[in-house]
Amino acid sequence: MSEAVPNATQDCAKITADSYSGKGVGKEGTKTRADFSKYIPFAEKACEFLTQSTDPFLAVKTCSDALDAAGFVKLSKREPFGGKLVPGGSYYYTVNHSTLVAFTVGAKFKAGNGFKIIGGHTDSPHLKVKPFSKRAGAGCVQLGVECYGGGLWHTWFDRDLGISGRVLVRTNDADTRKEKIEQRIVRIARPIARVSTLCIHLQTAEERGAFKVNKEEHLSPILGTKTLLESGVKAQINRPPEDEDPWASGQEPELMRLIASELGIDTKQIANFELGLFDCQPALLGGIKNEFLNSARLDNLATCFVALESILDYSKSADKDQDDMVSMIALFDHEEIGSQSTHGAGSPVMSEAVSRVTAAFSDNSHSRDPELHSSATRRSFVLSVDQAHAVHPNYQGKHEKNHGPKMNAGVVIKTNQNQRYATNGVTGFVARELARKAEQSVALQEFVVRSDCPCGTTIGPIISANTGIRTVDLGMPQLSMHSCRETMGVADLTNGLNLFNSFFKNFNEIDEMLEG
Repeated sequence: MSEAVPNATQDCAKITADSYSGKGVGKEGTKTRADFSKYIPFAEKACEFLTQSTDPFLAVKTCSDALDAAGFVKLSKREPFGGKLVPGGSYYYTVNHSTLVAFTVGAKFKAGNGFKIIGGHTDSPHLKVKPFSKRAGAGCVQLGVECYGGGLWHTWFDRDLGISGRVLVRTNDADTRKEKIEQRIVRIARPIARVSTLCIHLQTAEERGAFKVNKEEHLSPILGTKTLLESGVKAQINRPPEDEDPWASGQEPELMRLIASELGIDTKQIANFELGLFDCQPALLGGIKNEFLNSARLDNLATCFVALESILDYSKSADKDQDDMVSMIALFDHEEIGSQSTHGAGSPVMSEAVSRVTAAFSDNSHSRDPELHSSATRRSFVLSVDQAHAVHPNYQGKHEKNHGPKMNAGVVIKTNQNQRYATNGVTGFVARELARKAEQSVALQEFVVRSDCPCGTTIGPIISANTGIRTVDLGMPQLSMHSCRETMGVADLTNGLNLFNSFFKNFNEIDEMLEG
């Protein structure tokens, strides 16, 4: 997606063909490198996506740019879809600029037919800027931040941090001259902030033995020193009273100036923002044979990337000409904090997508026939895809001994009998059949948490309970989940793509085999 993210290419480490030539290694080493080299181009493309998508807003923008370039038609979620959709067409829309729904309509689709849906999420644990961002201490200008999600917060120390997110900008309509608010996306990919650790010499023996993070006291990043920034503070304080904005007065002036400069506006035009910090280090290929992808936000932007590539591929495929279903990806915000929001997986977004597309093809596109919606729901299927836990070689006892996924060994089927995952006997069978029927080989692995350990969850049970759509929970295996920087195998990106492609192509045939 180099067209969609032109700035990411220079950030992402590019691996040349010479890296895989095998020069300087033995014959056996050359063969191994060649085996991994076939996965490198797709992994490099993933690096670009991951580096550019520093928060949910940027992730959705990156996806939207790629969909626009591929000819997908953008829909307004506020307008009826009736009269706008045609068989064989490709469309997308966003919710809150941080959740995305994209779909391709099979050429033979009729109202009441099913939907093939790949679900993922756009958010990851990170540090979000508080409503009043101004903070200072010991001569340093700092930033007030809040922990979003369940991060491994000790990994955020001593990282070079940039800032990105959504900014609400006051402008005037060119025709009416009335004030309006624009939503702009900003990404400042240079190290403007840093959370520093306390030196070992000032730590007690107990503190040295266990690094305990107080999320309120220890995670406020440093932006600069007061002697350098105090002129900006004074300028902010000394503004005329009639010009004072209570919200703006609580912001760090230099941060406001930086955002305004990046967007080409005046600081007075900034009405509000939703900003988060990110690690400036780009996504890179690693490992002795470049078999790993190291990046922030693999959970779950790796899924978003592969799902996007799959829907783009299918939109250009001749297979859709014989398809009587809708192929869709739904990428939700707020999974890391429970999905209960206007645009999380617990919202009406999923059921609305099915009902609105169905209604657009019914005789009366402005009505929602409950029979057609129910028929479409019962014929549909969701691949709920969230990154999976690979076995850590230093902590092998943390996994159930017969269900230990490994990196570069295939996509993982997640099962939990207490419904922390939505997989059951039928939906697990469907996933295995999809792998068996895939044109390109797809390896599958199984994951079950140990009986003496708690089990995480994801969007699968939420979607299946809210919509009644059959669901299987899957994931590509990785290490260091919820760290500031994570790692996964490059082969598993391709495994995921091949499985998703098989889903869009082969699900109809598999579903016909099933009773009920």
